[in-house]
Amino acid sequence: MATIKKRGNSYSIRVSCGYDMQGKQIIHSMTWKPEKSMTLKQMEKEVQKQAVLFEEKCKQGLCLSNNIRFADFAEKWFTDYAEKQLKTKTIARYKDLLKRVNQAIGHIKLNQLQPIHLLRFYDNLAENGIREDIKYKPTIHITEAIDNISIITSKTALAKKANISVNTLNQAYKGKNISATSASKISKALGYQMDFLFQQDTKHTTLSAKTIQHYHRFISSILQTAVQWQIILYNPCDRVKPPKVEQKESRFLDDVEVMELFHCLEKQPIQYKTLITLLVYTGMRRGEVCGLKWSDIDFNNQTITIQRTLLYLPNKGIFEDTPKTNTSQRIIKVADTALQLLKEHKRNQSIQRLQCGDQWQELNYIFAQWNGKPIHPDSLTAWFKQFINKNQLPDVSIHSLRHTNASLLIANGVNITTVSKRLGHATTATTTKIYAHAIKSADEAASNTLQNILKKVQ
Repeated sequence: MATIKKRGNSYSIRVSCGYDMQGKQIIHSMTWKPEKSMTLKQMEKEVQKQAVLFEEKCKQGLCLSNNIRFADFAEKWFTDYAEKQLKTKTIARYKDLLKRVNQAIGHIKLNQLQPIHLLRFYDNLAENGIREDIKYKPTIHITEAIDNISIITSKTALAKKANISVNTLNQAYKGKNISATSASKISKALGYQMDFLFQQDTKHTTLSAKTIQHYHRFISSILQTAVQWQIILYNPCDRVKPPKVEQKESRFLDDVEVMELFHCLEKQPIQYKTLITLLVYTGMRRGEVCGLKWSDIDFNNQTITIQRTLLYLPNKGIFEDTPKTNTSQRIIKVADTALQLLKEHKRNQSIQRLQCGDQWQELNYIFAQWNGKPIHPDSLTAWFKQFINKNQLPDVSIHSLRHTNASLLIANGVNITTVSKRLGHATTATTTKIYAHAIKSADEAASNTLQNILKKVQ
């Protein structure tokens, strides 16, 4: 039978579930806190009800005690909550964060976890040398070492020998930071000691405030579930403030830079020309444009239906998923320029399909590899980076084209609600927060326009 003890403003309910194999008594407990509006009689009645329900759960093996370790509860959280509620990529990211979280607080029982434990963990994350992905900067010797080898063999052959991509080798050749693994492979392939060709980048050995916030939100999500399941009374994360993240303006192209971008695209393959143009005209996310299929295009009504995203994970490969949020599933109108390019690309793809014969995989993707298989999202990012550098365009990313689309719409008087719906944001508040700079500029332009109008009237 359950035992009930009043402790301050709450009640502790304990249930004995026999003994384990070592003869130790198995005790499950929970804390119940009555609502402030309850009378004493109502509290007594409700706590008895909670005790009966809790005892029944214990008998069925459905209860969790608040003295469960954080690591054990997190494991159950992934099984019973995350894998049913969260997206595949989010789960993968959380499991990666869990490794470091468990090292810090995994051994602590939920009923003993205090805000101070979290503060110490966040302080540790902010220390120098905490990053596991410390980069290595090439020394002045790297270009000479690669040039000496290239006299005999090509960079492609050297990259193959080192088991890295040509792009990574070029990054090292240009003096850009690379991973420790890649630095080691290049050094071995060139026949030099690693510390002769590379030095550790000591300037970037700490985690950013944004990354520490990711850890905070992850831990908070787990503990909030524990509160909802009535395992603990409150979420310790609610009493902790993680490092403040400095808000940075989103990078985007202005109208003149966009026209220069389109000019440079004229010389590119039709697939990339169409894809980049579509991103500028629609503001789609990278995964959304990669996941488009021909059945999503309505040429008659000039619309595109966004109903899937294409993602990549090392242990899963390329896979389809639903868009980021429910509002991300949307239908948007498309300009004639983008539609004409889509038609040209479709004709070109039909010729390519015939040339491939039985090697072509009929998966219906608009943007595909030579054999019809989906394009790798990361390969798109790599191509765009090379395209930007080659044409000496402003240093922006693929995602910056989404910001470009929104900024240009806002600057030209399109209302926030419409922009938000086209981008697939959950609320207009999200749009307002991200594009505050564009809204401010548009507001100043509106003020100046009104002033000019009134001056003419006077």
